[in-house]
Amino acid sequence: MAADLGQPHSGTAQHRGAPVHATSAQDIFALIDPEEFAQHLAPITRRMIKDVINEIRVGVSAYDRPLEGEFGKVIVTSVEKAIHHVIDNLGSSEVDRTGWEEWFRELGRRQFRSGTSMDVMHSAVGIGTQVAWRHLRVSGESLGVPTGTLFTFADGLFKYSDELAATVSAGYAEAAANSRDGIDHRRRRLHRLLVSGEAESRQALVELASATDWPLPEHVGVVAIEHDPARTRNVTPELGSDVLVDLDGTVPSLVMSDPEQYVDALREELACRRLAVGPVVAVEEAHTSFNMARQALELAERGHMPDEEVIMCADRLADLAISSDEYLLRRISETALAPLSGLTPKQRARMSETLLAWLGVNDGCVTDIAERLGVHPQTVRYRLGKLRELFGESLDDPEQRLRLEMALRAPAEQ
Repeated sequence: MAADLGQPHSGTAQHRGAPVHATSAQDIFALIDPEEFAQHLAPITRRMIKDVINEIRVGVSAYDRPLEGEFGKVIVTSVEKAIHHVIDNLGSSEVDRTGWEEWFRELGRRQFRSGTSMDVMHSAVGIGTQVAWRHLRVSGESLGVPTGTLFTFADGLFKYSDELAATVSAGYAEAAANSRDGIDHRRRRLHRLLVSGEAESRQALVELASATDWPLPEHVGVVAIEHDPARTRNVTPELGSDVLVDLDGTVPSLVMSDPEQYVDALREELACRRLAVGPVVAVEEAHTSFNMARQALELAERGHMPDEEVIMCADRLADLAISSDEYLLRRISETALAPLSGLTPKQRARMSETLLAWLGVNDGCVTDIAERLGVHPQTVRYRLGKLRELFGESLDDPEQRLRLEMALRAPAEQ
């Protein structure tokens, strides 16, 4: 009875006590007489395959599910192919591995497409190899298989395990390289679903985000970037993988969970372009953040927002709200400012400026208004008297005062 052989080192085969250096697993398997060993393998092969599959499912949580459908077919076929490839080619120095290699490369591609880590596959291969070796060692010892033959087979088996894992890894790497464009495409699609608000459900966003290596956050903000070829350098900002980027749209934009952390970097990289940072909202409402940021850029372009490199929409909500419905605002302006219609453009501008300052100063303090406008207090008193003549008691009506302030803050062409 042979002693416990443990796990031999791969790379050196021993047959009948003679060490033989080999370059591949098949070089080692070629040293084994199939007639001598095959008779011992036949009775245990079916049981070995079954135990390998069972222990892989127990030891690897990703594979712990019923052997049904495509999953069951793939795992069973893979184990059968791995074991029969060895048994069927014992004693052969020339073996056609084309079909074997293509199967296990495709297995690696499948692993990548399913989003399963290669660590999972390496664990499965390792478990399968250990189970197979245990069967061979126990059965071989009980049947009196020569120790040298078992040592040789073990060396080949563990080298074969390395080769199989390398083949699967090659397929995985190939799929990963080829899918980079696919991932970028899906990330752009996810970006556009978010800023358009056209996603059918949150689950649709979750599934697409999972396929793009983008952990779906609970909240996001959208940064809209000015699109002006006359002022634009061809710049692609260097951002983290947690940022969704679309620089090809009519309004280039970025979606991220924490826009403020990138503001300084974006200001530096895109110095020639104005940015508008939309408020942080629930991820399902990303389109509202985008619409605010886009509107802020439009207003800034027309001169109705402060000339800032970065517009923080959360600080400009009142201006954005006032300008959100141009038709409604125009009707309010026409009605509220009708008393000024008989003045010359120059008079109308002065009176509008004074009225807005008065509305914005507590208690209508003449001195404060004069300081804000940079004129003499007496000038303010004169203008306020004139405004009282034009508007009458409506200046004391809170609702009318609100309408006046909205109209006076509106863009001029409205």
